[in-house]
Amino acid sequence: MSKDIRIRKGFNLNLEGEADKILVDINPSKTFALKPDDFFSTTPKLLVKEGEKVEKGTPLFFAKENPRIHFVSPVSGEVTAIVRGAKRRILEVVVTDDGANRSVKHEISALENLDAEQTKEILLKAGAWPFITQRPYGTIAQPEDTPKAIFVSTYTTAPLDVDYEFLLKNNKADFQKGIDVLAKLSNNVTVTADASFKGFFEKLSNADVVGVSGQHPAGNVGVQIHHLNPVNAGERIWVVNPEDVVNIGALFASGEFSAQRTVAVVGSSVKNPQYHKATIGASLTALMETVNVDDTVQNRYINGDVLSGTATSPEGYLSYYNNVFSIIPEGNQYRMFGWLPFVDNNIPSMSKTSLSWLFGKRKAKVNTNLNGEERALVVTGEMEQVLPMDIYPMQLIKACMIQDIERMEALGIYEVVPQDFALVDYASTSKIEAQEIIQEGIELMIKEEG
Repeated sequence: MSKDIRIRKGFNLNLEGEADKILVDINPSKTFALKPDDFFSTTPKLLVKEGEKVEKGTPLFFAKENPRIHFVSPVSGEVTAIVRGAKRRILEVVVTDDGANRSVKHEISALENLDAEQTKEILLKAGAWPFITQRPYGTIAQPEDTPKAIFVSTYTTAPLDVDYEFLLKNNKADFQKGIDVLAKLSNNVTVTADASFKGFFEKLSNADVVGVSGQHPAGNVGVQIHHLNPVNAGERIWVVNPEDVVNIGALFASGEFSAQRTVAVVGSSVKNPQYHKATIGASLTALMETVNVDDTVQNRYINGDVLSGTATSPEGYLSYYNNVFSIIPEGNQYRMFGWLPFVDNNIPSMSKTSLSWLFGKRKAKVNTNLNGEERALVVTGEMEQVLPMDIYPMQLIKACMIQDIERMEALGIYEVVPQDFALVDYASTSKIEAQEIIQEGIELMIKEEG
C-alpha cells in the first residue's frame, strides 16, 4: 500500500446547501438525452434516426475519431429528437422511455477467464467504454493504448461535493466487481480515499488504496495523479469515476448496460438538499419535481459544482458524468458600496483585505456575481497558492493564450485539465477565464500533436 499524501496548498469554500445524507428516488423521467458535448473532443456519428425504437444499451452514435467507441441509450424507448445547432452540430439525442425496460443482453464469461483484450471488447460492445477517460487531456481513453495506471478518486473537496462513502453504500459488491474488471486492464489500479476515514474502500482487493488529505483541489484526480504517478509525454493514465466503477461492475454481473447515476442536488437555493437516485441523461424536469427550490430569486442551474460545472436550465438534462447538481442565486443583484470590506462580508475570500475571515466556519451564501470586471494579468502569486502542482500556472496560461506549443509542453499541459484551474478562476483578481484558456490550449494540442 502506498503512503498517504497530504496536499498543503489550496482553499476550501464553505458554502450553504450541503446535501443531507438522505437518498430518495426522483419521479420517473419521461425523456433522456445523451449530449456529445459531455465527451470532450469527441465528434459524434449518428447510428439512429428519429422515430427509431431502441433498447437500453442500443448504440445511438459512435466517435468519429474511433468507431469502436459507442455511446448507448440509457433506457428503452423511441428516439424522439435529434437536436442540432449551428452547422448541423449534434447537441442532444433524446430518447422517450417506453417503460418496458428492454435491454441488450451480452454474454460475459467468468472474469477470471478473460484477458485484457477480451475485457476491452466487452466494454466497447456494451457501450461502457466512455466511462473511462484518460490523462493527458481528459478525453475518452483509447482502447488501443495500455495505461501505466488507472485512478479512481473517492476523495472529494469541490464545493458541496458528494460523499462517496454514503453514495456507494448500497453498491459495495458492484464497486469491487468494477475494480476487478479494471485490474484486467492494468496491473496498477489506485483508489484514493479520505485519509482520516477510508471506510469500506480500505478493504478493497486488486487495488492500491491511498489516503489523501488537504483543501480543494486535493480532491481533483489530476492533482492526485501529479503527486502519486505523474504523466510524462507519451504516457497514459486512465481515470474512472467511482459510480462508473459500479456501472462497469454491474455490467459484468448482469450482462446489461448499467446507467445508474446518484445526484446530490445542492446549493443555497435548495430548501431540501439531498441525494437523488436517477439515471444517466435523465430530464431535469423530473428531478425538479422532487426538489424544493427557492423561487423568490432568479437561480442558476449548474450541472456539476459551482466552480467547474456547466450552466443549464431546469428543462435540460443531467450530464453524463456528474454526481452534483448545484442551484445558487444569479449574480444580478449588486451590493451597494460592494468594494467596502465591511459590507456583506460573509463571502468566502482568500484575501485578508476582506473581513470574511472574522466569520470563521460560518457557511456562506454565494451567487454568480464576479464582484469585479476583467483586469490586467499581473504577477501576484495568487494562482500558485491554490494550484498544488509543480507547474507555473500563470506562465502556462500565457503560453496557451499565445499558442506556444513547445512552452505548453514544457510547462505541464499534459498534467492538467480545465477543472484543475477552477480555483485559479476564483482566486485570481484578474477575473480571467483560466479554465476556458486551458481548454483551448488542450484543443490546440490535440489538433497539432494528436
